[in-house]
Amino acid sequence: MDIALDRPRWRFTADYLFHPRVNAGVEINPAADEITVRGNVRVLAEKRVVPNVSLGTSSDRLGSPAHTQCYYMTVAKSLPGLPIAPYGSINYSEWEDGWTFPFGTNIMLGRGLSALLMNDGRKPHAALNYDSGRGWGLSALYIWFEHPGLALTIGF
Repeated sequence: MDIALDRPRWRFTADYLFHPRVNAGVEINPAADEITVRGNVRVLAEKRVVPNVSLGTSSDRLGSPAHTQCYYMTVAKSLPGLPIAPYGSINYSEWEDGWTFPFGTNIMLGRGLSALLMNDGRKPHAALNYDSGRGWGLSALYIWFEHPGLALTIGF
């Protein structure tokens, strides 16, 4: 990502799916000399009238200092008949020693493309995502609506 801050400039993550509802992994931020844990547990799987509910932890939001974590609960729901899935979270930030309320919407554009518009509880971001359907994906990022970035996802 094209940004002056060390922590988000280069970021590598590796996650393992222990169960269809449980994943855990590490995040490595080499410019900040940091390795942190991350993980997610899906408490409720989305159904026709039931939202997806998950609990998790990861590094605190972009721009936060190294070695700060966040802990969150996220509720998300696809809207029937529409290509969108809004979400909202309650997030405890170690950096702020307090709560933030991230939210956003994923918009399915077709042919493996989607757009994610979000607010991390303080600042907005956007991503245009491509999922190949063959274990890899690419995202064009626009962090804080100021800084461009790219993300490559590889699954195996």
